[in-house]
Amino acid sequence: MNPTPISLSLGPLYFNWPSAQLLDFYARIADECPVDRVYLGEIVCGKRGPLTQAAIASAADRLERAGKTVIWSTLISPVNRRERRLTEDLVRDGEHVELNDFGGLASRGGRAFTAGPFLNVYNEDTALMLKAMGCTRWCPPVELSLQAISTIAELCPGLEIELFGFGRLPLAHSGRCYHARQHKLNRDSCRYVCEQDPDGCRVSTLDGTGFLAFNGVQTLSDGLQLCTETAQSLRPAGISALRLSPHSVGMVEVANAMRGFLDGAIDAADMVETVRTSTLPLPLVNGYLAGKAGREWTMV
Repeated sequence: MNPTPISLSLGPLYFNWPSAQLLDFYARIADECPVDRVYLGEIVCGKRGPLTQAAIASAADRLERAGKTVIWSTLISPVNRRERRLTEDLVRDGEHVELNDFGGLASRGGRAFTAGPFLNVYNEDTALMLKAMGCTRWCPPVELSLQAISTIAELCPGLEIELFGFGRLPLAHSGRCYHARQHKLNRDSCRYVCEQDPDGCRVSTLDGTGFLAFNGVQTLSDGLQLCTETAQSLRPAGISALRLSPHSVGMVEVANAMRGFLDGAIDAADMVETVRTSTLPLPLVNGYLAGKAGREWTMV
């Protein structure tokens, strides 16, 4: 009997893209990308949500017609009454929801939800608590090693685990907008300048070495996480899905390469080469998965 394949998901978009770009991107995802689930919704900055609301709704319809399951993701940090109300409404009324803020738990009322990587879940006790409150799938914080995730999975039978498999790693969230500050603006009058950096703005050291990236109020890794663990090593660790984080180039190619690798159609070296040539010219990293510094890279 063939083992259940590791599925692929497309995580929520972190960046501020114009509506036309959003529509084109998700049309390709719907028609060409081998992902089963797609997470939609503004999660980084509540100010940006109204700008693309109509485009996101249209993208959701296109994705569902293509057979994808659409999951609506909540804000990481609702900062005012409007954002808290919108989060509560989404959590209460949405059929498929990803929670990225513990404040939404009460509104869910025990119904099924996905726990996003921004929730502070670092041990089995917290994971079991969420499972008892309706959590059916968990995307662990990106700092956790595969070994630590495996230990939690073993103690939480029945909880699906979706590992962050590709993209700039989300590292921190702030009340201060770095993009606005860079342009000598404040957050209330930011002019949405984050749109100028569709994959985040790179921060380098004095000697020109890439260090981090910022995206509005969000801090990201400089490098792109890429999971090179085989399906045979992911399944025993409790992993049932890999999450790909959207970037402006090469996502269909990355997803196809990862699908081929997980299915055994290509080897790790071929997958890595495809990712390197298809997406952003940034270093690849996977140190956190091995329990090392996140910026390290090792071929498994």
